[in-house]
Amino acid sequence: MSSSRKAPLARRLSLGLSLGLSLGLLGTAVSAAQAASFPGVGRPATLKEVQAWDIDVRPDFLGLPKGSGSVAKGMEVWEGKCASCHGIFGESNETFTPLVGGTTKEDVGTGRVARLNDRSFPGRTTLMKVSSVSTLWDYINRAMPWNQPKSLSVEEVYAVTAYLLHMGDVLPDSFVLSDKNMAEVQNRLPNRNGKTIEHGLWPGKGLGNGGKPDVVARACMTNCEAEPKLASFLPDFARNAHGNLAEQNRLVGAQRGADTTRPAGAPAVVAAVGAAGVATAAPAAAAGPAPAVALAGKYTCTACHGMEKKIVGPGFAEIAKRYAGKADAEAYLTAKIKSGGQGVWGVVPMPAQGLPEADAKVLAQWLAAGAKR
Repeated sequence: MSSSRKAPLARRLSLGLSLGLSLGLLGTAVSAAQAASFPGVGRPATLKEVQAWDIDVRPDFLGLPKGSGSVAKGMEVWEGKCASCHGIFGESNETFTPLVGGTTKEDVGTGRVARLNDRSFPGRTTLMKVSSVSTLWDYINRAMPWNQPKSLSVEEVYAVTAYLLHMGDVLPDSFVLSDKNMAEVQNRLPNRNGKTIEHGLWPGKGLGNGGKPDVVARACMTNCEAEPKLASFLPDFARNAHGNLAEQNRLVGAQRGADTTRPAGAPAVVAAVGAAGVATAAPAAAAGPAPAVALAGKYTCTACHGMEKKIVGPGFAEIAKRYAGKADAEAYLTAKIKSGGQGVWGVVPMPAQGLPEADAKVLAQWLAAGAKR
């Protein structure tokens, strides 16, 4: 994002920034005109409102707010607000990819992470890939914690960034990160020299337009395979491990998951979309999924909850078993679906869900009744 308070990165970019500023001024003028033409409908954004949104930090650190935070303070914030998802040492839990690991003191010296070229190394962590410390600061500031984004203070963002770099052996435990020494820290980032602009993608070599394309493709419509070869498949023991995949798709689009309740190769159950927009099975085949199952797919509950077993959160059958026979199960589960929470099923929080109250009650009734399919 560019704004009038931020100088152009290079002369080559001045035209683009001027154009963006002009469009912004034009938008303000249009807003003012609309406010004049349609009294009571909209108004121009105030300077403070624009500044509240204009929080991005550039790689040259323009936009970075004044402040500081120590590694010690970062450890406190990390353990209280970050470790539940990212692990005590940045190793992460079963849901999120690791942040720390795969870098060495030699990488800090060279600015290139050697293990990025090691095919035997079992993963790629954040500190192995990131090339600008401003990216870490900016993302933490805008998006973390994921269930309360923008809730960290400036000091906490500096401190968490410092602690994350300390866990990667980039900064000592006594370090205090600030807007004044961010450039110094950039010069210690393990993969700071790991990216290049010497390529054929726009804008090309050295921010110009030259350079050889990364890929040279040629259209070919001769000697084609008569039938595609199967690249992967679900083994029989895992076909229905997380519930019927056919019931876990969005209700739009052409692609549908395999019906994993049926043997491989069995005719698929053809689905139709009813007047209410809920997928139902064709009458000639097996009966369609219960309304609650369709709602679980509609609101992407199945991205985190399997029908029988845990994915990120517990399986629906596991939830039903825990609350079976409890008089207040329906009311409790309705409230829990709407408000979210953490700690009942583990450390990974479930965010509040924005579905209508009536749909939440349908799901809660289904769970309280045993989550039958």
